[in-house]
Order: sequence, then structure tokens, then C-alpha cells
Amino acid sequence: MVSKIKYFLEQSWLLIISAFCFGLLLAIANAAWSERIHQNEIYKLNELIVGLVNDANDFEIVIQDVNIPGGRGKITKTDIYRVLDVQRKTAGFAFVAVGSGFADKIKLVIAVDSKCEKFLGFDVLSSNETPGFGDKIKEDKFRDQFKGIAAGNLELIKAGEAKDSEVLAISGATVSSEAVVKIFNTYIGKIKEKLQTAGLNQ
Repeated sequence: MVSKIKYFLEQSWLLIISAFCFGLLLAIANAAWSERIHQNEIYKLNELIVGLVNDANDFEIVIQDVNIPGGRGKITKTDIYRVLDVQRKTAGFAFVAVGSGFADKIKLVIAVDSKCEKFLGFDVLSSNETPGFGDKIKEDKFRDQFKGIAAGNLELIKAGEAKDSEVLAISGATVSSEAVVKIFNTYIGKIKEKLQTAGLNQ
């Protein structure tokens, strides 16, 4: 038995050391890049918030760590940003919303008007949806449907002309379309509640 262990170690020591070194390099690379990735996401978030709200000049966090109930008892936290115009008046609000897509997590930036009565639109902060299909959630044709629509629960339709609180799904990407609508519906109720409680959506 001892001889078998000795033989195994003699034959596999190089593989064991190589695997250890490879894992160590991956850990070092991840630590080195994670901060840069985080900073890039913050920079992109800043751009998207300003781009979604007309007359936006600046923004600030007004409510931190809003608990958003998800499926299977999971809780997601998000911050609510107040978007300000050049006179420092409220032009709208924005928040980051996350949900499961077809391939991976979809992370959106969603904006509402100053009274949280209408959606001003959304943009994609990060997504790995299928190229040519699911990633069409980034295109204006789909995104424009959310501009000006009532800030409440939305309904996805697969055909026809969208009315009121309806959103027409992307052909060939129903799952990704459903994911976006579900993200909106998961977040908007709690966002409105928090803004109303704080007296911010006046």
C-alpha cells in the first residue's frame, strides 16, 4: 500500500504542483482585475443614468440598500438615485435592477420620472444574452417600448400591437424579453413604496 502511494506521488507531483500554481495565478488575476471591472461598471452606470433622464446634470443616492424580495426567499439590495437638473431640482429617479436571463444574470438601469408615475426607460448595464437574439434587449426598438409607460406591473405579449402597460416580445427571444419585464415588475412596487414613504416623489 505504501509503495503504491509512493509511486502515485512520484508520477503525479508535477501535475499537483502545476494545478496549484495555475489556481494561484487565477486567484491573483481575479484580484487584480476585479477592482478595475468594478470601476468600469461604476463609470458605465454614471453614463447610463444621465442618458436615461432628460435634463440630467448630476445624481445622488437618496435611499440605500432597498430590499427587493426575489424568488425562493432571496433578497436583492439596490440603491435609489435621485437625478438632478442644472438647478438641482429632481428630474427623475434611477436604480439598478437584476434578474435571471436566458444565459446569465441581466443587470439593468431603470429610470422613472420625478413622481414615479412613468418609466423613462432602461438600459443594459451588463448581460450575456445570446448574440443576435437575446442581446436585442439592448436595441432601441425594444427599449423604446418602456419610455413613457405607466410605472406599474407590465405585461408581455408575443404578437400584435402593445397597448397601455403591454410590451411586445422580441421575435426569437421571448425568454430574454420575459426576463426584462419580470425585472421591472419585481422592482417597481418596492421602489415606489420607498419613494413615497420618504416623501421624495412629490
